[in-house]
Amino acid sequence: MIETIWFAIWGVAWAVYFMLDGFDLGIGSLLPFLGKTETDKRVMINAMGPFWDGNEVWLITAGGVTFAAFPSTYAVMFSSLYTPLMLLLFALILRGVAFEFRGKVASAAWVKLWDTCLVIGSFVPALLLGVAFANIFAGIPIDRQGIFHGNLLTLLNPYGLAGGVLFVLLFAVHGAIWLATRSEGDLQTRAVKTAKVLYVPAAAMAVVFLAMTWFWTRLWQNLLTAPYLLVLPLLAVLGLLGVRLFLAKGAYWKAWFSSALLIVGAVLFGVAGLFPNLLPSSLDPAASMTAFNSSSSHLTLWIMFGVVVCFLPVVIGYQIWVHTKFRDTITASSIHEGPAY
Repeated sequence: MIETIWFAIWGVAWAVYFMLDGFDLGIGSLLPFLGKTETDKRVMINAMGPFWDGNEVWLITAGGVTFAAFPSTYAVMFSSLYTPLMLLLFALILRGVAFEFRGKVASAAWVKLWDTCLVIGSFVPALLLGVAFANIFAGIPIDRQGIFHGNLLTLLNPYGLAGGVLFVLLFAVHGAIWLATRSEGDLQTRAVKTAKVLYVPAAAMAVVFLAMTWFWTRLWQNLLTAPYLLVLPLLAVLGLLGVRLFLAKGAYWKAWFSSALLIVGAVLFGVAGLFPNLLPSSLDPAASMTAFNSSSSHLTLWIMFGVVVCFLPVVIGYQIWVHTKFRDTITASSIHEGPAY
């Protein structure tokens, strides 16, 4: 019972992280394409500046849940996926530093350097997270001792790469729509156009990835044993259709929430299809790390559950306050009035 609850918390934490930090990663990846002027770039950075570090709290939460609730899975995951996870960590550090250092020196070369770091620190995590989760869905080549039989190239299989491309495209659309809700004028027009253009390959890639999932994983088969869970891919489909509909109507906030629904539905579809596996083995199903064979003691899980119940509302309340505080449209004049990135 308690292991299942923590498995659900683990999945929701990842889904919320991708929903929130996804638009940050998307905007950062689009910086060289939409940031035609220095003012445009500053508007783009300020559209995510107040939120990015709060959004990454959910990444820490997801990692913390894995460490505290499923320590054996954490150990095997970080040894098996050591290289991509270290690359992910370095990219996220580079991104955080770029936010802070970009405006410290009035030099075009200095600004260009940190803009490049911001783009790398946004694109690389989106790609790596997609590759990592696609490989988890398909199964990692681990044996009963938790030893990984492969290398980085093992993870760069067609299904893993498809997951990486899908994440990059979904986050780019998500970020472009967020920018459309926070900007005005020519930048908003370009953001909307970019979202519409990228929607086509993103939708096509989503269909391809779902089809590949049938052949490369057991996610669909697992969900079919509990048909009520098919509501999760249905939510993703509704979100995908909603993005197109609301972009056409100019309802950008509704389009963004539709994009969020798409991301959350897709991630929860994958997580629900994994259950009870957290890290399935492609070598031997008996070697898979599950919510039951890799969890902490019941006492530990119940104590941590009490902590979550107490502190999760504080985190949610803080994020609601931040989004309310910085809800105004970002204009060329506003970035020169008071603190700004």
